[in-house]
Amino acid sequence: MAGLQARARARVAGAFSRVMRTRPMQRYFAPFFPGLQMRLYRWSGGRFQLSALLVPSLVLVHLGARSGLRRETPLICWPQRDGSYLIAGSNWGQPSHPAWTGNVLAHPDVEIVIARRHVAVTAVLLSGDERERAWPVLEAQWPGYRDYERQAGREVRIFRLVPRA
Repeated sequence: MAGLQARARARVAGAFSRVMRTRPMQRYFAPFFPGLQMRLYRWSGGRFQLSALLVPSLVLVHLGARSGLRRETPLICWPQRDGSYLIAGSNWGQPSHPAWTGNVLAHPDVEIVIARRHVAVTAVLLSGDERERAWPVLEAQWPGYRDYERQAGREVRIFRLVPRA
């Protein structure tokens, strides 16, 4: 039964992924989705994230690169067997990197909230072969994810979030 549910979820995520890469969705839906997701997350006391209906999700708690102010960003994530998480700055295929990636580069010691549990992590930017090995993992969960990189015309920043002791 669990395998059937996983396959069904993967098919739905694949269809949703294709829809989200269309111009109308990127123009009219993508700019509002993170704010809507955070409002629902806060309203539910951290119990509900829209993206979690399809894929594992977390809230990244980080500091502004220049302001030093606390920021919260809902993101899909890729849990790894070693206890780390992968996250990617696709920014819905936009030409600019999402602001949170610059913040994490400036202040890599961040926190994640996953399933209402707070975990201190260090964000490590992947490069080279390690970055290339991450793409099949990302696309197994979110089919066509690398299309965002092609569409954006820039290298999507991929981070590994490693729990701190």
